[in-house]
Amino acid sequence: MRVTKHEHAALTLEKQGRRLIVDPGSFTSPLDDAEHVVGIVITHEHPDHWTAEHLDRLLATNPGIPIVAPEGVAHAAPGYDITVVSPGDSIDIDPFHLEFFGGRHAVIHESIPIVDNVGVLVDDALYYPGDSYAVPKGASVTLLAAPVGAPWLKIGDAMDFVLAVAPRQVFGTHDMTLSVAGRDMGRARLRWAVEQGGGELLTLDPGDSTEL
Repeated sequence: MRVTKHEHAALTLEKQGRRLIVDPGSFTSPLDDAEHVVGIVITHEHPDHWTAEHLDRLLATNPGIPIVAPEGVAHAAPGYDITVVSPGDSIDIDPFHLEFFGGRHAVIHESIPIVDNVGVLVDDALYYPGDSYAVPKGASVTLLAAPVGAPWLKIGDAMDFVLAVAPRQVFGTHDMTLSVAGRDMGRARLRWAVEQGGGELLTLDPGDSTEL
């Protein structure tokens, strides 16, 4: 499986010539690899993780593909056919196997409502938590996409999340709100955390890929 990082939180996963798109949001440029898409995963309803423009563009090229998301997205995206998932669910979008964890977005502030959020584990290998620190209990994660910058994120908590998941490899995502200096500082902290379990940091910029 090839994993490509795009701006901010968006990922493209490619396997057997087919693609799965994760969290194409407002900070993400129009995706060039919009063909052969078999499904879209949205972890939660915030606009930096999905936009109607992205969905319309992907659906125009790939009509009828499923959009998989928690219940909050179904309410926030009327007019789209959302396949609602909850923590503990698993589904297959050929050739990908998806399992879902967590359930709630990390707390930003007590004045801001907490929304539904699911982390997604793909093919028992790649895990992306959305905007949460939900650990995929029982999973042996090969590659972790770890948020590194957000209004709700303290880097020490992100480090503890990496320590808890203990992946073989990690790369930073959710990073468009950071300066270059802040992004690099966050990556350095993730590097320390993953190395405690013998893993390694991958430095992926938008458009960069890695193979699983």
